[in-house]
Amino acid sequence: MSKSASLATATDSPLRIKRVGVFLGAEITGIDLTKPLDAATVEALKQAHAQYEVIVLPNQKIGSDDLMRFGRYFGELTVHPFSTNAAANPELIVYDNKEGNPPAATDVWHTDETFREEPPMGTMLCSKIVPELGGDTMFCSMTAAYDSLSDRMQHFISGLEAVHDFKPFKALFAESEEGWKKLRHFEEIYRPVVHPVVRVHPVTGKKAVFVNPQFTLFIKGMEERESRALLDTLFRLTAINEIQYRHRWEPDMLVFWDNRSAQHAAVHDYYPQRRLMERVTVKGDRPVGASEAAKTSELRKFKMPPLSSFDKSRAQRQFERK
Repeated sequence: MSKSASLATATDSPLRIKRVGVFLGAEITGIDLTKPLDAATVEALKQAHAQYEVIVLPNQKIGSDDLMRFGRYFGELTVHPFSTNAAANPELIVYDNKEGNPPAATDVWHTDETFREEPPMGTMLCSKIVPELGGDTMFCSMTAAYDSLSDRMQHFISGLEAVHDFKPFKALFAESEEGWKKLRHFEEIYRPVVHPVVRVHPVTGKKAVFVNPQFTLFIKGMEERESRALLDTLFRLTAINEIQYRHRWEPDMLVFWDNRSAQHAAVHDYYPQRRLMERVTVKGDRPVGASEAAKTSELRKFKMPPLSSFDKSRAQRQFERK
């Protein structure tokens, strides 16, 4: 598609799309989110969202109800268990960062909520008040990241699986009996989950690297040293300048990114200036890998057989005794 092209040919929609990044990012105009959308427009937006991974809709002076209505065109809205939200509408996340209320640790490259069995398909963030300087959001195409890898590396990581956990949010719980009780409650709800290291996008069919330093713990079945070295290599893919898009916010902008194919990080350089944003998150599906999952026997060599191979004959440990 050209740098500036119309979607009207395929959809009879007045939408216009202009790419703002080489590998990801497009600005869409010709739409008013204060009004209901027809099916053709929604379908065009779905296709653009999948293709460009990040879509920017400027000049959208919308209310919270408009944002939630727009989000529901793309699926069910979810409630983030560890974020600041509106009491009347828990699906609506409110970030009102200013002096006395600094931003959370969202300055780490990540894909939203991969600690879920079905991570979000997309996230919408709408700006209300933005700082005079700073407060940008960085995006990175993980499909371009996968394409940047050598053929041998692509083959090696396809079929690997990684374990994800809500580890950064555990620091929110107080070190008290009540805090530990609440933490155990959420650890029971959100147990560590396994996702493919290489994910296939359900719309485009493209492959993307699907691990991130915020939520990914280790490669399943792999020795710790090899797992850490491999994850560090994959985490550093977001440092490739060419596959990034840096978004500069203005008031009344809505950005909708694809969690299935892009990572993001908020730049925390604006505090104590005020930055007020509203967000909704759209439910996704279980990630599908690029190939059959690798067997543990293919990933690790043991100096001796693991103890789990001898459950009937090995010596018992204290915690196993009744």
